[in-house]
Amino acid sequence: MGTAILLICAIWSTPLVAEDANVIAQSADYFPDQIGNEWHYRGQITEGPLQTIEHKFFSNVSSVTGTKAINGMTVTVFHDTNPGNHGPMDSFYRRDSVGIVYHGSEPGTPFEKQLVPYQIVRFPMKVSSSFPQFNRKELDFGTDLDQDGINEKADAQGDATVVGQESVTVPAGTFKDAVKVEARMHMQIHLSGTKKTTQGTDVMTAWFAKGVGLVKYVERQELSSLEDRGVVTDIMEELESDEIKPPKASLGRRESSTEGLLADDAGDYELRQVLFTPGFRSDSGEPMASKRLAAD
Repeated sequence: MGTAILLICAIWSTPLVAEDANVIAQSADYFPDQIGNEWHYRGQITEGPLQTIEHKFFSNVSSVTGTKAINGMTVTVFHDTNPGNHGPMDSFYRRDSVGIVYHGSEPGTPFEKQLVPYQIVRFPMKVSSSFPQFNRKELDFGTDLDQDGINEKADAQGDATVVGQESVTVPAGTFKDAVKVEARMHMQIHLSGTKKTTQGTDVMTAWFAKGVGLVKYVERQELSSLEDRGVVTDIMEELESDEIKPPKASLGRRESSTEGLLADDAGDYELRQVLFTPGFRSDSGEPMASKRLAAD
């Protein structure tokens, strides 16, 4: 998806029965990815140390522009003009019958490149179900927080939960039975100079409407204080309008095949991620985790 969140393995070995009331039917329909789809969002950011709050407003247009090959796999390209008020970005996703995997972004960050690819959605979605997304140790954080000339190391762990279905109202209208998904990431950042550890969290909640995609997300990023001043950032984007192309007849056939999606991810799974999650940002200001579950 364009704007946005937000992406271990243990893939279900026993198929879910159709009678299971918690299973969300036609889960893939909540993440339309036809080329030419376009979503217009309005956003707001509140950020600063706990003692200082600054409000910013922005707009973002997300669109599906085509496909490209990454490591021999065909992925769908979502272009965002200003996700999270951080300028233009392309994000890459692959979808089939078992879910959606996030394959990174351009421009990306060194930190993000150590996490991708990771799964952001599992099909079929099931209410109150969760799965681990990633659990990585000793990553290069890409930033020298304590200014000793050495980038810090970080441990990152993420998980995603399908909370349920509910009505959500945004400028584009009211969407009944939108799927609510929550992605959580926790980081421990090890300061090389002081030998201390600081904590970071990123929680993104997103709502997806059937046949439309992402209609709203809210995200809170918190970094514990280095000098008695913690940093908190709240981000929200809401759908103003959309243009969704009719699905191609071949889409169903493509999704019915499970080949490829997890072929190059099996060794990585632990499975990683969630959505969105867009998460912490490095000096470049880019989210660590994807902010949209494929409608992004």
